[in-house]
Amino acid sequence: MLLLRERLEHYLSENGVDSPIEQLTPDASTRRYFRFQRDGRSVVACVYPDDIKHAAHNYIDVTGLFRRNGLPVANVYDFDEVRAIIVVEDLGNTILRPVLEEANETKKTELTCSAIKLIAQIQAATASANESNSIASRLKFDVEKLMWELNYFKIHYFSTYKKQTLEPDVDSELDTEFMQLSSELENAATTLCHRDFHAANLMIDERGDLRIIDHQDARMGSPAYDLVSLLLDRVTDLPSAKWLSDMKSVFMEERRKVGLAQFDPVDFDREFDLQTVQRCLKAAGTFSFQSAVREKAYFIPYIDPMFQIVHSTLTRIDRFPTIRKVLESQLIAAT
Repeated sequence: MLLLRERLEHYLSENGVDSPIEQLTPDASTRRYFRFQRDGRSVVACVYPDDIKHAAHNYIDVTGLFRRNGLPVANVYDFDEVRAIIVVEDLGNTILRPVLEEANETKKTELTCSAIKLIAQIQAATASANESNSIASRLKFDVEKLMWELNYFKIHYFSTYKKQTLEPDVDSELDTEFMQLSSELENAATTLCHRDFHAANLMIDERGDLRIIDHQDARMGSPAYDLVSLLLDRVTDLPSAKWLSDMKSVFMEERRKVGLAQFDPVDFDREFDLQTVQRCLKAAGTFSFQSAVREKAYFIPYIDPMFQIVHSTLTRIDRFPTIRKVLESQLIAAT
């Protein structure tokens, strides 16, 4: 971390910027963010580790794509390619997640609907991504990527976090079901996705408007992907079936408003369920890794709710019995 700050200090010195540096609190990212003053305004520098400098280029590409399509991402003021430093507009300190946690149900629903509107707008930029040959249009939630995420869950939950070894036959059966799940979701990967669209990656600016951050990993995926992420990521109290149904209806209406094709509700429910299984397992793997390897214990309370959501979904749709059985054993052990 010290090397990242030193890199920024050298950048500021070479550019004649004399300003105190405030380190901002990171979440699950390996990047580091710093606030400073430049040309009479507050700005934020994102400093990338050497081993993921390519991600800085992704950020520049996707930011351009999003801004061309009217999506509310931060303006980029400078990009030092050698040091992998991007200087962007300061969006303030108000992250949507804690606001939602403190909000009453009416306000929570209002803010969630505003976020869903942004998902529809991102999906409306699919054609633009393809036409401009954006990096996001060349990446996809294909079988390889989806399987990587599911194996990430398996490795980091069982081996890294729980220090458990799966029985060989169970491990093999999980792989078979993961492959089936991934194959079905690859067929649905037709639209532009943020890829990590949840309340910790949305800011509320000084005007009270939502702003999108951490969008550099955008790629083609299922139309349900970002909606699942927004509605189910890092929950401790499981949402009701009615609330989820209401939010799906909002999503459908927002897609209609931006001129996107409508889905058959039954088909979309099926896709949403499959994406719920995949995304929530991946999230559980991330929470396991962050708590066990990076010692961020505040992620631990989110693991069991992810399992409860997946187990409930699989019980209702009566599919993937091995995943269901494995999660059931973990939930029983946790009681």
